[in-house]
Amino acid sequence: MATAAAGSLGLLWGWLWSERFWMPQNVSWADLEGPGDGYGYPRARHILSVFPLAAGIFSVRLLFERFIAKPCALHVGIQDSGPYQAQPNAILEKVFISITKHPDEKRLEGLSKQLDWDVRKIQCWFRHRRNQDKPPTLTKFCESMWRFTFYLCIFCYGIRFLWSSPWFWDTRQCWHSYPYQPLTSGLYYYYIMELAFYWSLMFSQFTDIKRKDFLIMFVHHLATIGLITFSYVNNMVRVGTLVMCLHDASDFLLEAAKLANYAKYQRLCDTLFVIFSAVFMVTRLGIYPFWILNTTLFESWEMIGPYPSWWLFNGLLLILQVLHVIWSYLIARIAFKALIRGKVSKDDRSDVESSSEEEDVTTNTKRPCDSSSSNGANWVNGHVEGSYWAEE
Repeated sequence: MATAAAGSLGLLWGWLWSERFWMPQNVSWADLEGPGDGYGYPRARHILSVFPLAAGIFSVRLLFERFIAKPCALHVGIQDSGPYQAQPNAILEKVFISITKHPDEKRLEGLSKQLDWDVRKIQCWFRHRRNQDKPPTLTKFCESMWRFTFYLCIFCYGIRFLWSSPWFWDTRQCWHSYPYQPLTSGLYYYYIMELAFYWSLMFSQFTDIKRKDFLIMFVHHLATIGLITFSYVNNMVRVGTLVMCLHDASDFLLEAAKLANYAKYQRLCDTLFVIFSAVFMVTRLGIYPFWILNTTLFESWEMIGPYPSWWLFNGLLLILQVLHVIWSYLIARIAFKALIRGKVSKDDRSDVESSSEEEDVTTNTKRPCDSSSSNGANWVNGHVEGSYWAEE
């Protein structure tokens, strides 16, 4: 039995690392055993160094948020306090936890008779109770500032590295002498750092603010990690650096817009979001298909020809382009509303916190709850938080 299982695992392992799948015709793993120049050729075992680095990045993030991001948030006037606390009430708490967080009119009337409270007061209690679970603006600001800092730094590093790389100016160089393209130290660090960052996001997603698109983002991070790892093992790192830098070009602008929103700089927030929208569409709908896909589909076909992993790699890149089109439509809709209304509107897609975010602004602004003061349903620090964005 054990021998049969070992034999099956051996067959699976052999199929997984089959040269017929990974390598172009007449190329074997043994051909890439040589040291080459610099860091040699990419090897699957290099990926193992990502995990301690990802843990290190996560640790740096915790220190960054505590000693840099939080003081910055306090400096721009974000309060280090949670939302208004609902008045303790055992009956309403039991309904909230066990039955519903959004009671209908019939239930409200029943609770009103049971507690001898006004219906409006009970509605306010449920709104305040839902807001208790909403993470404070300070926490969201610190998260976005960390992402903004990393995306900006890695984008600047990527531009600096690619500026002196021949394939940045001539994409045919991505396939010249492929797969005999040894790593340089700059390319190795760029790839491993990006991969480690996305692994750190995988770790932190379980401790970060819970969003409605948690599962979607989890799958997205897995797909990103898979694509980066796949291109590294397959030594398609040259075109991989172009893809990574192109995607980093807009990410830091999105996080900057979030920071401006949390700091109540609404005009700056809207301006940054419109700039982000323009950069996103130019890079994802223009440069990506006509520059990246052109070289992976046509120039590579001409220079090295297709083989099994080539088809898979391009299939993943084409799926990514479909997602670009969908995201661009959603972003364009938000940007258009921002231009028309003068304020970025809610993004239905993500960066919406869990159900505690779903509040009634108009009711809160027109009819305050009794004499109690509150930050309001969709108010953060006395400012209507009208901007919700997605992380792609």
